[in-house]
Amino acid sequence: MLRNGGAETDQGVIFAGAKTSLRNSSSIAFLPRHRCLCRSNDLNASQQTLSHSNQRPSFSQSSVILKVGMVGDSQIGKTSLMVRYVEGSFNEDYIQTLGVNFMEKTISIRNTEITFSIWDLGGQREFVNMLPLVCNDAVAILFMFDLTRKSTLNSIKEWYRQARGFNKTAIPFLVGTKYDHYATLPREEQDEITKQARRFSKAMKAPLIFCSTSHAINVQKIFKVLLAKAFDLKCTIPEIKGPGEPLLIYVSPIQTCATAPMWQPVLTLAFLHDW
Repeated sequence: MLRNGGAETDQGVIFAGAKTSLRNSSSIAFLPRHRCLCRSNDLNASQQTLSHSNQRPSFSQSSVILKVGMVGDSQIGKTSLMVRYVEGSFNEDYIQTLGVNFMEKTISIRNTEITFSIWDLGGQREFVNMLPLVCNDAVAILFMFDLTRKSTLNSIKEWYRQARGFNKTAIPFLVGTKYDHYATLPREEQDEITKQARRFSKAMKAPLIFCSTSHAINVQKIFKVLLAKAFDLKCTIPEIKGPGEPLLIYVSPIQTCATAPMWQPVLTLAFLHDW
């Protein structure tokens, strides 16, 4: 059984006893899995291991699950980003998320299978009571906003405050969506929202990434940087900092804590290419 009255089946997660398709625009109560290579008890056990041990995951394990939460206002492209990364597809039709979407993608690095368990919270305020389901046990949380709507960036302050109330250790990411539309804005508007995003990113101590789901810009790189942060790896992806460009800023002093493991994997992300 899951929190919030949900139940888990071989096909996915059921909330409130309802079953509908991920693509059902009227309700998204059934959350199908994608490329899931682990059992539900493995998922729960692995999340507890990563979250409650206060340690970084290790490549010495044969399989690792990284839970990733996605929060932000409605209609900013959270679900589209998740589907683009997991399935490699993009649907121009807007599909409202009612509640929580959940998908998984598994990659293999050397002899380790790494599963990204991605939880997408609907942006309407009536779903804020489900925020613990998305944030609890997450290794990273993507705080997302629409680059063409400054109000969605302003909302990040409240999303960050509430999410941090449930998970103070998750690695924060600040992700701006719809870069392809942002690129058509007047330079003054671009500069204004970029300046504010940089300021928020600095305050959050979070990587800042601009992406476009429709044009597949920086989508893969979000999760590559996330993987590097989660494992304390050296990331060799070039940063992008130029005005008007799809920003990719992630270099910061390595986060350390008293309980961090003493090992340092001899591994970089240069060989990963596209998963």
